[in-house]
Amino acid sequence: MTIIDSIILGIVEGITEFLPISSTAHMIIVSKLLNISQTQNHIAFEVIIQLGATLAIVLIYLNKIKLKEINLWLKIFIAFLPLAVVGLIAGKYLKALFTIKTSAIMFIIGGIVFFLVEAWYKKRKNFTEDVEKVSFKQAFIIGLLQIFAIIPGTSRSGATIVGGMLSGLSRKCAADFSFLLAIPTMLAASGYEMWKNLNSFSSQNIIVLATGFIVSFISSYIAVKWFLKFVTKYTLIPFGVYRIVFGVILLYLIYSHTL
Repeated sequence: MTIIDSIILGIVEGITEFLPISSTAHMIIVSKLLNISQTQNHIAFEVIIQLGATLAIVLIYLNKIKLKEINLWLKIFIAFLPLAVVGLIAGKYLKALFTIKTSAIMFIIGGIVFFLVEAWYKKRKNFTEDVEKVSFKQAFIIGLLQIFAIIPGTSRSGATIVGGMLSGLSRKCAADFSFLLAIPTMLAASGYEMWKNLNSFSSQNIIVLATGFIVSFISSYIAVKWFLKFVTKYTLIPFGVYRIVFGVILLYLIYSHTL
């Protein structure tokens, strides 16, 4: 992997990790376009750039990482549990789903879901606006929706934001909770992959790893800050359109044997 590859993948990870458009699917597709195989070394690299993205979230929500916010973090733990349990039990069996075709289909399905949820959502009133006021029931509903993030193309942030909206949170509150939930979720996933692929890190190019980490951190920080402003004014419809168009293009490329 070259420095240029590292920069490209760092940008892709940083932008797509927290926008509701699926980082896993984009990383699979871009890696294929760059002709980078899913070797142990590449998996180790992805772990590092994911940690860069996670650090950006920690920095943005640093004011929430305090002892006085223990009640909020109990709710986040409740939301984290469903995916943790399913991942431990069935994670290795779900690896077969990690294909571009699956990603394309889930892109389209996710886009349609955004349209349906937004059509229903605009009829609701009395939203939970403050992330500290999210109930344990709402947190658990969000956690159940996060399970779908195991399927590539679904988008962890997309699933959890939709879960928040369906349970009565404002879009901004749903995004805040989704991003806070990303901290334990991504740290657990990265930690597990790091433990499994520990030997692969010793053979990595430190410059390539550091470049990917920094680029991912910066692009994640910018993407999250932008998205939090976006959802205070606009719906998820533009992301729904993007997902459907991108999914259709992917299916065309697959069936035309271009990809």
